Amino acid sequence: MADHSPIGTVRDPGTAASWVARRFPLEKQNWIPALLVHLGASAVFSLGWMLLRALVEQWESRGGPISFAAAFSHALVATFVFNLLVYWVVISVSHTVNYYRKYQEREMRAASLEKSLSEAKLQALQMQLNPHFLFNTLHAISSLVHKDAEAADRMISRLSDLLRYTLESTAEHEVPLEQELQVLDRYLEIEQTRFGARLSVEKKIAPDTLMVLVPNLILQPLVENAIKHGIEPHSRPGLIQISAQRRDQSLILEIRDNGKGLKEPKRERVGISNTRERLQQLYPSAHCFELISAPQEGLIVRLEIPWRTASRGDRA
Repeated sequence: MADHSPIGTVRDPGTAASWVARRFPLEKQNWIPALLVHLGASAVFSLGWMLLRALVEQWESRGGPISFAAAFSHALVATFVFNLLVYWVVISVSHTVNYYRKYQEREMRAASLEKSLSEAKLQALQMQLNPHFLFNTLHAISSLVHKDAEAADRMISRLSDLLRYTLESTAEHEVPLEQELQVLDRYLEIEQTRFGARLSVEKKIAPDTLMVLVPNLILQPLVENAIKHGIEPHSRPGLIQISAQRRDQSLILEIRDNGKGLKEPKRERVGISNTRERLQQLYPSAHCFELISAPQEGLIVRLEIPWRTASRGDRA
């Protein structure tokens, strides 16, 4: 049976109060005009609800002795203050929800901005490596052009392959260790063409580490640093050792050379300082990067980063 009572004409008076709350928010820059609007609206809300209540009481009396004036007077005495309280409760809840929603939106915008800035800085750091690496390699090629043209030609061919990869993978901040080692092999082919028998490379890579995510082009500048400062200055045979293993929930990467090691503190070169900044951007408090003099001779560069697999991108 249809409801023809006056109460059926207003389904949710709180909706009107919520609309007023959204339309006139109590904010710092305009709180006085908004407060005046809400004071007037609360009175209208209370009087309107009392009118409805008086109509309902009169309708339910079915033509009895209750007049509209008597019903309204009764509602005025019984519910005017209560209706005001209801209005202000609705306004308070609406403002609380609105402020919380705005707070969440600000947090999301701040997080998005922070992520964008972090990615931009990582992009800049990664792009910094390309000219640095290119300059050093071209310098090495120029030294071979008049001594061994065939070797210089091989270096140019391998350099083009390596540069093609670096340009294609600029947007990737992390890659599987297996892919990183493949890129490193291309670089080592260039250096071994240059140094010949003077340069030996040993790898001890645990099979379970191959699919772990590592920063893109993280090994090449460290190996380049080992060759430039640990191998090149000496006439004796040079050895570079590269290892990867798991320790608890971390991946441990080590690059070791048989040079002089850290005899005295020096200003960090581009490759080392760039690596340190990239690790700080990618893993702010979840990494370790250190340079250690080996017990007998040489330098050990050790990285410890979170163990995350390429297949899921989650911590194993």
